[in-house]
Amino acid sequence: MNQSINQNSNLADLNEKQIEAVTTSDESALILAGAGSGKTKVLTSRVAWLIHNQTTSPGGILAVTFTNKAAREMLVRISSQLPINTRGMWVGTFHGLCNRFLKKHYKDAGLPEIFQILDSADQKSAIKRVMKSMNIDEELFNSKDIQYFINANKEEGVRSNDYQAFDNISKKKNEVYSMYEKQCQKEGVVDFAELLLRCLELLQKNVSIREHYQSIFKHILVDEFQDTSKLQYQWLKLLTSDQSFIFAVGDDDQSIYGFRGASPGNMKDLQKDFKIKSVIKLEQNYRSKNNILNAANAIIDNNKDRLGKNLWASSGEGDLIRQYTALDDRLEAAYLVDEIKMMHRAGSRYDQIAILYRNNAQSRVIEMAMVTNQIPYRVYGGLRFFERAEVKHTLAYLRLISNKNDDNAFIRIVNFPPRGIGARSIEQLDDYTKKNDCSMWEAAKAFSSENKSPKISIFVNLIQNVEDQIHGTGIDESIDYINTYSGLKEHYAKDKDGGSRIENLDELVSAAKSYMIDTREENSEDKSTGNQSLLLAEFLDYTSLESGELQASAGDDALQLMTIHSSKGLEFDVVFITGLEDGLCPHERSLLEQKGIEEERRLMYVAVTRARSKLYLSLAQSRMTYGQPRYNLPSRFLDEIPEELIKRINFSKDKELLYKKPHIAPYSESKHVWKIGTMVSHQKFGQGMVTGYEGNENDLRIQIKFSDHGIKWLAMEYAKLSEA
Repeated sequence: MNQSINQNSNLADLNEKQIEAVTTSDESALILAGAGSGKTKVLTSRVAWLIHNQTTSPGGILAVTFTNKAAREMLVRISSQLPINTRGMWVGTFHGLCNRFLKKHYKDAGLPEIFQILDSADQKSAIKRVMKSMNIDEELFNSKDIQYFINANKEEGVRSNDYQAFDNISKKKNEVYSMYEKQCQKEGVVDFAELLLRCLELLQKNVSIREHYQSIFKHILVDEFQDTSKLQYQWLKLLTSDQSFIFAVGDDDQSIYGFRGASPGNMKDLQKDFKIKSVIKLEQNYRSKNNILNAANAIIDNNKDRLGKNLWASSGEGDLIRQYTALDDRLEAAYLVDEIKMMHRAGSRYDQIAILYRNNAQSRVIEMAMVTNQIPYRVYGGLRFFERAEVKHTLAYLRLISNKNDDNAFIRIVNFPPRGIGARSIEQLDDYTKKNDCSMWEAAKAFSSENKSPKISIFVNLIQNVEDQIHGTGIDESIDYINTYSGLKEHYAKDKDGGSRIENLDELVSAAKSYMIDTREENSEDKSTGNQSLLLAEFLDYTSLESGELQASAGDDALQLMTIHSSKGLEFDVVFITGLEDGLCPHERSLLEQKGIEEERRLMYVAVTRARSKLYLSLAQSRMTYGQPRYNLPSRFLDEIPEELIKRINFSKDKELLYKKPHIAPYSESKHVWKIGTMVSHQKFGQGMVTGYEGNENDLRIQIKFSDHGIKWLAMEYAKLSEA
């Protein structure tokens, strides 16, 4: 170790590999930083070391992060290590730094001096204005879908005049894209995707500006490099020259944002493009016990396309990982409650306990269990189940049908999904209600009978048809019908992020079914529960009360509920990973996507490595889906964890009788001969993929999505399937 390193007290608390990374000589480097290995400390220590040893000045450093919070944290840490003013340093997110570039070179970028940035909502409004000027019906071309089209093309570096349309729909979308570009240029505004693309184009076309910044930035540091997109990587390459160096820190095993354009392949490209001699691996973990790390290592080792590392800790082996199998999802939640109560009584804080799930819809059953048991909780990075917009939309249809005087429900759904009823029409309805002292529904009926508005007539007919169809059916069936017939599912299916919203709509069906079961059990002697309208009103009251429950705020001692995606970057003393069944985790959508299982496995790896001391894995033999019990196989990821790391806690029938009468038979794994995702062949229907199960061991049915015949449910006993 040289003299300058000895003199630098900032290296005193670093391990050998961290010091190797921080003190890398003038060459580009890739730091493979495992979960909990101190990557932020390495990044900030690297900056401090470069300045301390006079390798470069503060102005010669460009540091790129993915969040403003991470950028602020980096600046604070650098300031604590060096007595310098960090205000002039180029530290920020990709979008923030590109905005800074464009502000300095607005003329060369073809922008006004004071250009404005459109957020997502503003961008969508701008697209709607363009579509209106082009007389494009949003019923045919959804503005959010076009917003995704525009952003996706910009993130690929494709302008409207370079786009190759392949059908009439893509041609029309590109026409909107072209007009939108012209409108933004005219108004002097840029969206988020434009910031990066415009900056990239500026550097590509203007050699003097490019060479100027290449000469300034001798050292470029990038955090979370595995999350960079194709365009972001091109931007970084343009800012480097033969005399500058890139210092990239990332973990390909934590690349879980493929849906946002993140490309873990950039790490391999970096090694080739920047002639990186060796990858420095930070494998010592300062967060978790070894049993947790060994499980994470064993799971991720099944991914083939990775750089490879093996996490370890000096803090001991820790407790075995507990794996619990419940009869159904409600009993899974009951087990979580029991364990959390016990830990809290023993002195654990709620805010150091997290429950993770693969998709948002899974939170509903868990939330109900927490409310019932008065355990304070907070849904991190999201809304509670009954507060979610799509759930409130469906409930608004039910509310209007239940009470025609509910003007709030009417206003919420009269033009949702969009059906061309604008603000002017609603204003006319409102004027009619004031003049005639009636409800909005009565006003709409009057407009319909007088043929004042064909679109309002369509809405009135829709509500009346729904009311006729659901008469005499259960609440769950009513909701299922509304979800489809109202157009809500079709509307969300057009949205690239609509999958989770559709899952929430389906979960609402299950919520209603569970409510009906509970109501029957609790009021078995009360004949009034057979009154459909009364039961519906009580269910709607129940949803309002649940959504009205005050959610714990950020500073309170409250249990943390979140999706696995939301948990990245966080850590807790105790972590419960729930719903570990094939079809949930891994998600059934991943079975149809290229390299989908590998990204799902990275998600599982991220989830496991959130735990410091205790890790629980739970699954249910039966889970309510579309209001019916569905039987899934245990997640394939559970089979990848070495047996010696697991303590199995199977359900106790005696204990579960305390919660409810068991109404299902335990499934027999021998009956589930085909895993979800397996390709099978049927004599009549041809080839298809297994997507689910329902029923019990005595009457098991298998769901298969056939290539030529769609989705079929077949009795397992008679299906006579073979491997395709």
